[in-house]
Amino acid sequence: MNQENPQNPQNPYETPQTEGINTNHFSADHDMELASRWARLGGAIIDSLLLGVISMAIFIPLGLISFDPNKPANLVATLFTFIISFILFVLLQGYFLKNEGKTIGKKLLGMKIVTMDGELPDFLPLIGKRYAVFWVASMIPFIGGLISLVNALFIFREDKRCLHDLLAGTQVVKD
Repeated sequence: MNQENPQNPQNPYETPQTEGINTNHFSADHDMELASRWARLGGAIIDSLLLGVISMAIFIPLGLISFDPNKPANLVATLFTFIISFILFVLLQGYFLKNEGKTIGKKLLGMKIVTMDGELPDFLPLIGKRYAVFWVASMIPFIGGLISLVNALFIFREDKRCLHDLLAGTQVVKD
């Protein structure tokens, strides 16, 4: 029997085994369970639908959005709708984000955004790092879509944190 790795006498070069880490709890000091990937997806869908319906109700009558394929895109109108959409997002979600660390979708599905210490994140850095950076990045042709895709795929990490979570130093947990 090989004395170098007593767990596997056939392979002395195998990495020693360790006990698994429970990644459903983000800190040993805090007993908060991470929100599921499906719940986070559901919350994002609710938030997107809510903002989309309100935005369309404003932009279509103003002629800022057209479904006519023969009408060329207007850069000024696009930037205007982008800025107004972000302002609408902050007006719609700001109260709950500031006071509870939740968007409406997260609130409906029993989740909240916390810092890695389990605290309520500061509002302006949360809006800036978690949301504004990725909204602006999404406006860059091709690269914006790629960044958005990579951001979403990060949910499959063990700690279930997307790029926006890493940038903002936050995590989504069950409420």
